[in-house]
Amino acid sequence: MRTDIFARLDREPEPPKIEIPRMTRTRLWLFGGTAAFYLAIVVAVLLPSWLVLLDWKIMLFRPYQQWPELHAFLDYFVVLGQRGPTAVMVAAWLGWRSWRQHTLRPLLALGAALLLLNITVGAVKLGLGRLGPHYATQIGSAELFAGGDIFPSGHTANAVVTWGILAYLATTPRARRYLSALSAMVALGVGLTTVYLGTHWLSDVLLGWAAGLLILLALPWCEPLIGRAEALVFSLREQLRARRRLVPSTPVAAGGPRPARVRPRAAAGEEPAVREPVGAGSAGRTATRTTLAPPRTHAAVRSERTPVTPAGSRRPPRSRPATAG
Repeated sequence: MRTDIFARLDREPEPPKIEIPRMTRTRLWLFGGTAAFYLAIVVAVLLPSWLVLLDWKIMLFRPYQQWPELHAFLDYFVVLGQRGPTAVMVAAWLGWRSWRQHTLRPLLALGAALLLLNITVGAVKLGLGRLGPHYATQIGSAELFAGGDIFPSGHTANAVVTWGILAYLATTPRARRYLSALSAMVALGVGLTTVYLGTHWLSDVLLGWAAGLLILLALPWCEPLIGRAEALVFSLREQLRARRRLVPSTPVAAGGPRPARVRPRAAAGEEPAVREPVGAGSAGRTATRTTLAPPRTHAAVRSERTPVTPAGSRRPPRSRPATAG
């Protein structure tokens, strides 16, 4: 019994058509505003500004020492921003959605969003090389180009993308509103938790929020590519099914001879089947007809002829009756 996602797609009835988000004018304005905010944060960190001074003030305040009773809970809560655990949880939910809706779009959208997240956030992290608060070397410095990898905050950006994709893929306006509020609260809490724990500057978190939101706003541009990828996956599935139907069911060892086809043996007293080609007069036929030769009949009575040998007959001569003399 097949239990994979394709088996479910074959058994379930066709669902209603799912509306795919488009790049509307409102979404374009939000994308442009978020991109401007992103650039402003980067410039404020590159130049000595009030934002870098605020980073240092919060770091020296040490929130984890001011409210130590929250430390144990927030150590677990921040896991909601780690890429591995969150990706597994959200992928499980979207896999069930794909199973029910006969489409691979939810999983492919999640994959595209995480790919964009790794490329964009990872490139900025490595390019700016900022050190975290626990590794800072000079008070008042932005700690850039020092071999670090915390700007922007990966936890924050991942929380925005991973939980925000649920709202992006919602099928009803009501579900989209609720999921948007829930994902915003989770992303906000994860970002502030990293500041509390002292693993990120406040500016890291601000840039992480902007980076994640830019990816969610740009996903409608990826929808045509997602559709082509889905069509390709289903096409490959059909090709694999066609190949399975052509493969013989008897397993053959690697490098070993293939089993010979065994023909049925003729019954006792019958001649083997004789295949006769179809004549040219039978139009449209390409197969050959099989006819059976009539069985040979054997004589019921054996011949009474005397076997002859080079020395003569082996039967003794018949004696003549004596005549009366």
